[in-house]
Amino acid sequence: SVGAATFFTALTDFSDQGEVGVFLDDGFVGGIEEEARETGVMSSLYMSRTFSYLRANDLIYRPAINAYMLGQRPPAFDLLYWNGDGTNLPGKMAVQYLRGLCQRDEFAGPGPGFALFDTRLRVEEVKVPVCAIACETDHIAAWRSSYRGIRKMGSSDKTFILAESGHIAGIVNPPTKKKYGHYTNDDWPENPDEWKAGATFHRAETWWFLWEKWLAKRSGDKVAARRPGDNGHPVLCPAPGTYVTGGARRPG
Repeated sequence: SVGAATFFTALTDFSDQGEVGVFLDDGFVGGIEEEARETGVMSSLYMSRTFSYLRANDLIYRPAINAYMLGQRPPAFDLLYWNGDGTNLPGKMAVQYLRGLCQRDEFAGPGPGFALFDTRLRVEEVKVPVCAIACETDHIAAWRSSYRGIRKMGSSDKTFILAESGHIAGIVNPPTKKKYGHYTNDDWPENPDEWKAGATFHRAETWWFLWEKWLAKRSGDKVAARRPGDNGHPVLCPAPGTYVTGGARRPG
């Protein structure tokens, strides 16, 4: 069971998905569905290319001009390198997500709910403590849509934090950098912009410490780290393991 839940730049209400919505028509999703049926997975190339097209000037045209026309090597950029390390997704899961959530908004929209096995799930049935972090300039998971979904949840213990910056940099915001701040507001007005207008802004202060306190209040005592592996299941290799260090390959 889930005792408490944290959402990082995540959508549960898909009624308005912003810029990414242009890639969710039947033609595009149908192509993914056909490949998933043949290969069993959704290739990481779909996601990486989609996100690149959303920021085509920065992620496609400018690098091409600099490399091909100007002969310049691209600068080292840790976040973009990480962003390019995609992974394939299980095909059935990806299609169910794209059709049932992204296109039909079955979890938060009107109707009987999102089908999972023999159960129908609805957003207002979420009763556990929830902490959600959205990012102000996120072009993938728009913060206003994230807010609407969390607001609809039935939990009486909800926290919404709006971080400065985008989908990656707003989350990977270590305190030593003192770079991006965040907004907090205990009220839940229907309009997300009203929430932000009434929020307290914490300048150049990461949200990490606030989340740490939130977790501590809802967690048990700290325990010693377990030693992985036993006689029947020996350790294969040091963390983080071989899977996360390998690149995704196109199926077939």
